[in-house]
Amino acid sequence: MRKSMSRFIIAFTTIFIILFRSKPASAATHEHKWEVEYAFKSPDCYRKLAITINGQYPGPTIAARQGDAVVVTVRNGLLTENVAIHWHGIRQYGTPWMDGTAGVTQCPILPGESFVYRFVVERAGTYLYHAHYGIQRQAGLYGMIEVSLPMGESEPFSYDFDRSIILADWYHANTYEQFVALSSVPFVWIGDPSSILIQGRGKFKCSTPGMEPELCNATSPECVPHVLTVVAGKTYRIRIGSLTSLAALSFEIEGHNMTVVEADGHYVEPMTVKNLFIYSGEAYSVLVTADQDASRNYWTTAKIVSFESSTPQGLAIFNYYPNRPLRNPPTTPPIGPRWDDAEARSAQSSAVKALAGYAYPPPRKADRRIVMLNTQNTIDGHVRWAINNVSLTFPQTPYLIAYKENFRRAFNRTPPPDDYDFGNYDIYAVAGNPNATENDGVYRLKFNSTVDVVLQNANTLNPNTSETHPWHLHGHDFWVLGYGSGEFDRVKDPKKYNLLNPIKKNTVAVQPYSWTALRFTADNPGVWAFHCHIEPHFLAGMAVIFEEGVEKVGKLPSSIMGCGLTKGYPKP
Repeated sequence: MRKSMSRFIIAFTTIFIILFRSKPASAATHEHKWEVEYAFKSPDCYRKLAITINGQYPGPTIAARQGDAVVVTVRNGLLTENVAIHWHGIRQYGTPWMDGTAGVTQCPILPGESFVYRFVVERAGTYLYHAHYGIQRQAGLYGMIEVSLPMGESEPFSYDFDRSIILADWYHANTYEQFVALSSVPFVWIGDPSSILIQGRGKFKCSTPGMEPELCNATSPECVPHVLTVVAGKTYRIRIGSLTSLAALSFEIEGHNMTVVEADGHYVEPMTVKNLFIYSGEAYSVLVTADQDASRNYWTTAKIVSFESSTPQGLAIFNYYPNRPLRNPPTTPPIGPRWDDAEARSAQSSAVKALAGYAYPPPRKADRRIVMLNTQNTIDGHVRWAINNVSLTFPQTPYLIAYKENFRRAFNRTPPPDDYDFGNYDIYAVAGNPNATENDGVYRLKFNSTVDVVLQNANTLNPNTSETHPWHLHGHDFWVLGYGSGEFDRVKDPKKYNLLNPIKKNTVAVQPYSWTALRFTADNPGVWAFHCHIEPHFLAGMAVIFEEGVEKVGKLPSSIMGCGLTKGYPKP
């Protein structure tokens, strides 16, 4: 009893410090009014519909200081689609209903209606926001959140200027076409992206045979390469976020080293790299010094590395002032690493460690371990993705509302399994029985307990094929304890965990035929999604739901209701 009470007091005190004591007296409120609409855009020279915010693609950057409040009024101007926006990496202590996850923490925003998101950005760092309804992120509904330290405080590294870049993959097929393809029997895969975009700009080859000239204009100003202008001798902090719908990328600035100093809002022991492997949902800060020949420009590239692809790499220009910004470099772009070099990707991920003086060692032991087998499966002829043979489906009533309003029949109360039959499962082979089951059950976690999750990658429905999955946890950061190839050994591998200086993140990758282990504390009352950040995989069931301390959540605002069993609830 004493131990339980002590842990509760520690958790409460931690939250109090984060929300109040760390909040500077000069904390500001940043208000934004957003109109979400479709508009014709040509980010890679090909004209298609994109989802914009106030006509912009990518959406506007939110800039704030640690402890500031952010208020975003979102009006859904999509005539036939619902909308929800997730604030990726913002943990929402005390405001779990503002996480922006349709079906989990809120009902979606109906066409023509508005919703007001209010939350505090409690930690400095680089974060993202994006659609969390259907596959609208793939249509361009996303942007960046830059959180600075309070006035008078400084980072543990120095630089002259702060810049940001969002990386994305881009499809010419619209989201309706892709949704139908992924849901069809027989299954139709969406294929390779048409382009890779750097800060919303790319270059599709308009001379492609069969291309309609009125749809593709190589001289469109919208597809002029993104230019990052630098002054010789200066050092730049470049915040790099990936919101690809499918691809893992290698990011590189020709001829320049990058020093990684931040990952998902946490300081990193400085690590110098030639290219940065980055997965969907991740955000890094790198330091780059303009120390090369200043008489010319250099290429910035982003290349797909998680699967063999025909998609050309994304190109931007690293422009040394006063050279003309759009003056092409005299060299060919660097070709980057091999797409199938998973060993190099794993090595770079393993090398990321928490900065000395800013490392927060995890609890020495976990109270619970959940091993999650990542597989591709079938259900009634439909291709699905599953965890421990369970493919998640979302109930009509969001989980948070169902728990707080005690709607006991809103979803299945049988929890998914904590492990799989590893003694009889061959991760290197197509499953003998590929059929999975659909379920909307929840992992209920003891409040303030320590939870280990081991992500185990296996073969897909195709022989000799295993995928790369980036996993994102809402409402928390987790310690990345370790990576390994092959099947996770439940006795030997935990002995190799890094319990000294593991980095904390909100998104982590698991490589083909490999495992990734993470640990987090279930200390944020609410209901939270944990899912693969690849849009088609999440859409097709590759996700789980965690519930913790929901009885501690305050009264829910009526603005998040209006769907499922709350259809009759009055709106504000």
